[in-house]
Amino acid sequence: MEEGSGEVRYAIQGAQALVTIDRPKARNALSAAVVQGLMEAIGRAEADPAARVLVLTGAGEKVFCAGGDLGQMGEGGFLGMHEGRRAYATLLMRLQGCRKPTVARVNGHALAGGLGLVLACDLAVAAEHAELGTPEIDVGLFPMMMMALLQRHVGRKRALELVMTGDRLPGREALALGLLNRVVPAAELDAAVGALAEKLAGKSQAILALGKRAFFTAEDMPLPAALEFLASQLSLNVLAEDAGEGVAAFLEKRPPKWNDR
Repeated sequence: MEEGSGEVRYAIQGAQALVTIDRPKARNALSAAVVQGLMEAIGRAEADPAARVLVLTGAGEKVFCAGGDLGQMGEGGFLGMHEGRRAYATLLMRLQGCRKPTVARVNGHALAGGLGLVLACDLAVAAEHAELGTPEIDVGLFPMMMMALLQRHVGRKRALELVMTGDRLPGREALALGLLNRVVPAAELDAAVGALAEKLAGKSQAILALGKRAFFTAEDMPLPAALEFLASQLSLNVLAEDAGEGVAAFLEKRPPKWNDR
């Protein structure tokens, strides 16, 4: 069953909550309604017991998301537009902090704020014709907010080259740079995303959520502080019901039966 507000669609496919930006005529650009719709879809997926993995994609076969809707620039006045930009930043944090695993199904070009969505997802699989980049500089803008995620994915020189030149990366080059996990022919995209989602769906949801939170919290800590923090998180982990089940299943040579707690 598929539902949605018109610009963002939500559907359950097996264990996947498939969230689709549905503005193909606008290159799936990020309107205020899309940002709000994506926020609502993330909350819905977190609360949906049928959803074990959130998969984010764009409508059509050419564009995942072309970034912010330049046609809406100036609407709502200066402060209103500023709050709109902050809403996109909140969306990136909300997507990265989603309690369930997230996978970007990059069906086409992921540009500007659209690339930010890809980077905010835990994992990303792209069709080989997809291009990734930050072309804002060509219209006199700079990719300010998504740059925070780009800095955490690639080294300083490559990040600066991307944001300063606006060059687009072919899928294979983006894969080599660490922006993607898989690049496949377009005809194989659904199978590749499905296989990855199925693998994630078979893990303990509770332990994945704990581990994700620990990963991102430790990311910017100095090494000694990160190790101390992660030691405390492991102590929490071993107290979880699913940790006991996982160890017992390993010793008994059987598949674990997760209770997700």
